[in-house]
Amino acid sequence: MKSMLKEAAILFVITLISGCLLGLVYDVTKEPIEKAQAEAKEEASKEVFADAASFVLREDLDSEAATAVVTEAGFKVTIDEVSEALDAGGTLLGYVITVTDHEGYGGDIQFSMGIRNDGTLNGISILQISETAGLGMKADPVLKEQFAGKNAAQFSYTKTGAASEDQIDAISGATITTNAVVNGVNAGLTYFHTELTEGGSGNE
Repeated sequence: MKSMLKEAAILFVITLISGCLLGLVYDVTKEPIEKAQAEAKEEASKEVFADAASFVLREDLDSEAATAVVTEAGFKVTIDEVSEALDAGGTLLGYVITVTDHEGYGGDIQFSMGIRNDGTLNGISILQISETAGLGMKADPVLKEQFAGKNAAQFSYTKTGAASEDQIDAISGATITTNAVVNGVNAGLTYFHTELTEGGSGNE
């Protein structure tokens, strides 16, 4: 009996120490991780809105409410953040919308997209992706450039060669990844046109 109690006490102490160490590691790494994530988003904003002098995060954004807008439109996408892209004089040039699509082959795909006031998509910058190497991971080199400078209400993808501004060439062998990225872009555009353009609730 004493042996069992001794072993239980030792196990408890080990568990307690392990818990404390894990908590300490979390506290030590939390700030650097958050800083790295913030820097990555800042770089992504600059990539999709190179002519903007500054970006102001819309603190009033209710992510759940924003996501509900695109969910109602049929997208499995989360609207994570919206920032205003401003020129040196503080004039609004457009928005940077960060979205997460939940239909990737290897999990969530998160990216930022820059949309000008007239609806032109400057491009996208991928923040998180875990697709198959050599296939879905080609999303960055294959898909990203195809969205730059396009003005379309919605995009579709094709396997036979894009024939119009609203078409994107699919990644060969990675239709699921292509579909996820295109749907993420379309969800962001839907939110922009519904909530951020003149007449929407986000632009006074």
